Amino acid sequence: MTWQLKSLTLYGNQAGQVRTLEFNLGELNIVTGDSLTGKSSIWGVTDYCMASSGYPISAGALRERVRIFAVQIVAGDQQLFVARPASERGTTPFPRMCLVFQQRGAGPLAVEDMQFTFTVDAARSVLATFTGIDLSIRLPTTRGNTMSPSIRQALFFCVQKQSEIANPEQLFHSQGEEYGPRTIRDVFPYFIGAVDPDQAVQRAQLRQMKIDLRDHERALQQQEAVTPAPGQARALVREAIETSLLEPRSTEDLTLEEAIQLLNEASAASLPGSPDIPVDSDDPLEVVVQERDRLRSAFQETRAQLTDLRAALGERNEFMTQALDHRERLTSLTLLDVSPDASTDQCPVCHSTVSDANEVVAALRTDLDDLNANVLFVSDDTSSVQALIAEQEAALGEIRQALAANREEQDALEASIRTAARYQDAGLRAASVSGRISMFLENSERYDLAPRTSDRREEMRAAIESLEEALGDDVQADRVNSSLSLINQRISDKAQELALEHSDAPVRLDLRRLTVVADTSVGPVPLKEMGGGQNWLGYHLATLLSLHEWFADRARPVPQLLILDQPSQVYFPADYKGTALQPFQESDRTALLRVYRTISEAISESNGSLQVIAMEHADLEQPVFSSAVIQRWRDRQGALVPFDWFTP
Repeated sequence: MTWQLKSLTLYGNQAGQVRTLEFNLGELNIVTGDSLTGKSSIWGVTDYCMASSGYPISAGALRERVRIFAVQIVAGDQQLFVARPASERGTTPFPRMCLVFQQRGAGPLAVEDMQFTFTVDAARSVLATFTGIDLSIRLPTTRGNTMSPSIRQALFFCVQKQSEIANPEQLFHSQGEEYGPRTIRDVFPYFIGAVDPDQAVQRAQLRQMKIDLRDHERALQQQEAVTPAPGQARALVREAIETSLLEPRSTEDLTLEEAIQLLNEASAASLPGSPDIPVDSDDPLEVVVQERDRLRSAFQETRAQLTDLRAALGERNEFMTQALDHRERLTSLTLLDVSPDASTDQCPVCHSTVSDANEVVAALRTDLDDLNANVLFVSDDTSSVQALIAEQEAALGEIRQALAANREEQDALEASIRTAARYQDAGLRAASVSGRISMFLENSERYDLAPRTSDRREEMRAAIESLEEALGDDVQADRVNSSLSLINQRISDKAQELALEHSDAPVRLDLRRLTVVADTSVGPVPLKEMGGGQNWLGYHLATLLSLHEWFADRARPVPQLLILDQPSQVYFPADYKGTALQPFQESDRTALLRVYRTISEAISESNGSLQVIAMEHADLEQPVFSSAVIQRWRDRQGALVPFDWFTP
């Protein structure tokens, strides 16, 4: 027998503030009242005390006025007190809890008697054991690993929050969370009893055998990696020869021992060195390039000067040609005999009388003298210009020779750099080959010293296949299908009691899609296509009540508790207090009474193995409802957090 909820206790911030809400075991418990009185928080407090990883306490009075939350749960003759402090930092749950086993019927602990020593994980283990969950069982998951069932997973089948109880898309609690559907499908076979405990042990053994096989294969791979291979040894010998670590020789007929001997010689050999290259503080190639640039500039400058000198010499030659022609014409004046005493009016040639004759002759002779002087000067300067031209031509030749030498030096340097690079590459390759040879020899030595791992893969694989065949997914699948077939009959019966649509057709729980499906004559109709909040609510209740009957009949480790938050929401407005209804609403009252009558009958048939706690806005006068009301919080007459806790 697993547990039910005996009480819920709040400890206020002020000394002496204690609020305990008692529940009847094995019965229907209804808490009805106005909005904002804390009805829905009954589950939030219970969830928090069940070692939740979040902080499900609603903002408002609970967070502001309560410092410790506690519940008492009862299983047979055992009673467990569970308490957890409020969050100290916003919505971060308190990391430690208080769990104390009590005598059946004992009251909640006083604050001073509590010790919060259990971590959340440790508290979950105690709660799972108290529920009857076997923590040694490992369940396979759809993600390929395994997990142990927990109290948090058992609660999937114990709660219907206000947003879940008539949800056409979500049938179970927490189904809308990220990994909710996958986890529900993984643990469902265990909680309905389709997992054989012996098979669970065998599955754990199978998992360990697969781990052992992977470790064995890894060990064999490591052993194979260090095993000296003749082909690898010969290949290393060839590389050692190519990199000048060994003298050339044939490698085709080498045995492993001969190859290892040669590799030892190669490992001890020095790496081939590179040729000596002059080292200078400056880059020699850069110096040569700079010198070439300087020579090119000098060559251009010298050639420009030579061009100017040749142009000047050409101009002098042209002047001399014209000047000599002019001088020959004027030289004829030397034939004239003009005496100083001669009359200036007498022509020197014909001696006839002319005006200013001697003055003309004198001027011509003056021009001739000037021309002779210029010719003499130019004639003297020409040799200097020709000497300068010869000098510049010689300098230009020297520069050409320097440029040619510079080109040769640059080519030589570039060739030496290429040679050095080739030698460097060869040295690096030789170093690489030498390193791989050393590793090969080290692995060979380790292989000789290490113990051998015998190959047991075939034997281990055969054992795994044998165990897998004995377990077989089909065996568990058959158990699940058989259990679901019987559970589906119960769901169909309750759907007819609730007068739900499609209840005349076979109704089944679809575990793959986590919904209810009616197999009608026109095809399958899933819950979300049935339409109407009354159908959604009805099939939720039919499914959860049928599962709890199954859990109780087979003593499955699921709390014998079902919490329902506002089933009447699909029938009445939130503020309905049982007042007079319009004629068209009478059918809703009848449907809601049918819901509570079905719940009461399920509880009666369980002989106290099921406790249902319902939080309601509605407050019906019919005995099936009114006789189950344990708290009525209306018109500021009662609430989860007492109103006097708000006074200073």
